[in-house]
Amino acid sequence: MKGNDIRKGIVIMYNGAPHKVMEFQHSTPGNLRARVQTKLRNLLTGTQTEVRFSATEDIQTADVFTVAATYLYSDISGFHFMNSESYEQVTFDEDTLGDAKYYLQDGMAVQITLYDEQPIGIQLPMTVVLTVMETEPAIKGATATNSPKPAKTETG
Repeated sequence: MKGNDIRKGIVIMYNGAPHKVMEFQHSTPGNLRARVQTKLRNLLTGTQTEVRFSATEDIQTADVFTVAATYLYSDISGFHFMNSESYEQVTFDEDTLGDAKYYLQDGMAVQITLYDEQPIGIQLPMTVVLTVMETEPAIKGATATNSPKPAKTETG
C-alpha cells in the first residue's frame, strides 16, 4: 500500500512492529511532494510516535485478523473476554482498552483484534445502550441550543 492510502484505524508495520494509525493528515506544502503526517501507536508496547510518510512510499500492512468474542467480567487482573470460536479466555489490561472500557456490558458481543495470536485491541458494536446514573444540571440561559454535559453511566 502507498502512503496516500493510510487511514485512521488501519494497522501497519513500522520498525518491525505493528502500529495502529491513530490520526493522519495528508498535506502538499507549496512545490514540495505530498506527504502524510501520522500519529502511530505501537500495539505491542503502547507507545505513541509521530511519523511522516511520503505519499508514494510503500508501506507494509500488518497481518492482523479479528475474531468474535463475548465480554465476561473485569477484575484486578484485567478485562476478560471469551473467544466465541475456540472458547478460550482472553484478558486485556486497562491501557489496551482505553475508553472502550466505559462501554462494556456483561455478555456484550465484540470483535477482538489479534496479531501473531496475541490480542491487541477490540471493536465495540456500532451502538451501545447505557443508563445515565448521574449528571449535573444545565445552566439555564448559557447557550442558545442544547449543550452536551458530562454524565456518569451505569458502567462508569
